[in-house]
Amino acid sequence: MSDLNNLFSPITLGSLELSNRIVMAPMTRSRATDDDLVTDLHVEYYRQRASAGLIISEGVHPSADGKGYNRTPGLFLPEHAEAWKKVTDAVAAEGGQMVAQLMHCGRVGHPDNKAAGTRFLAPSAIQAKAEIFTEKGMQAMPMPEAMTIEEIKEVQAQYVYSAQLAMEAGFAGVELHCTSGYLPAQFLSTGTNQRADEYGGNLANRLRFVLETVEALCSAVGSDRVAVRICPANPFNDLHDDDPRETFSNLMQGLNQYNLAYLHVIRMNATGLDSLALAREHFTGHVIGNDSYSAAEADAAIGDGLVDVVSFGRPFIANPDLPARFKAGAELARIDMKTLYGGGAEGYNDYPALS
Repeated sequence: MSDLNNLFSPITLGSLELSNRIVMAPMTRSRATDDDLVTDLHVEYYRQRASAGLIISEGVHPSADGKGYNRTPGLFLPEHAEAWKKVTDAVAAEGGQMVAQLMHCGRVGHPDNKAAGTRFLAPSAIQAKAEIFTEKGMQAMPMPEAMTIEEIKEVQAQYVYSAQLAMEAGFAGVELHCTSGYLPAQFLSTGTNQRADEYGGNLANRLRFVLETVEALCSAVGSDRVAVRICPANPFNDLHDDDPRETFSNLMQGLNQYNLAYLHVIRMNATGLDSLALAREHFTGHVIGNDSYSAAEADAAIGDGLVDVVSFGRPFIANPDLPARFKAGAELARIDMKTLYGGGAEGYNDYPALS
């Protein structure tokens, strides 16, 4: 048996009461229907992992325009909420709880991955020099349209409606996906936001979209149920910012006014920026740390005050009972990388539990 007292101690994040500090990180698995619905596959997949102190869902798009990837689920219609309710009910029956991660991809995506007639909206008409997976293989991303002020307000309203649907669907909260080159990150970054109005140009204007959206989410569902995920200097999806330290220091100071449930911070050593230290310096609330932690390192990081909670991604894929394996000091099962995305139950909900 291993001594992981910090990892197995309870904690309250806003209105979320966690029985342990082992969080399941959001992971796209590309198994939704053509109508962006989750299925019985998702019900079983998340139910099996309900022993996490908290499950953060895979990214859900808050509008048809917001979809970027192949077979990702949506949360912008009542039928989406009804489908997700089966998932959250199954998790709750096992004593677990879920937060919905709201993910608008903005300029990231490809027409083959989205419904006919949908648009690619971005702060500025700047194409991502990157490729994305489609049914026809990797393809270049298209040129996006620069959003009008009216379209910005509309997208913010879509986030709010998606959050309200999340509450109806039995989620305990929502997490605004604010990294990986998606729409909020596109507004924050100098390389993607070259607007000349109140949503671009200087730093305060680049922060405006995210801070306004967070405020609207807090007003809609309560700040104690709202969280934000960041990864300063993350270059994914052709994202570049001239001064990510300044951008995210100021973003976090701005977020402090909302008394959020937590800030979810991905550490990415390759950026040369210590994002967790930056968060502790500028964010006053609870911090969930993420990326490639072992159980022992996670426990030590909590004990040292570097983070309050740790989220685990890939270990949860092949180890549905990850907390039990940590507690037993058991060896972790390995992922079959061939079944990571798409497909059915194989490599999704057929990984066995320890017992």
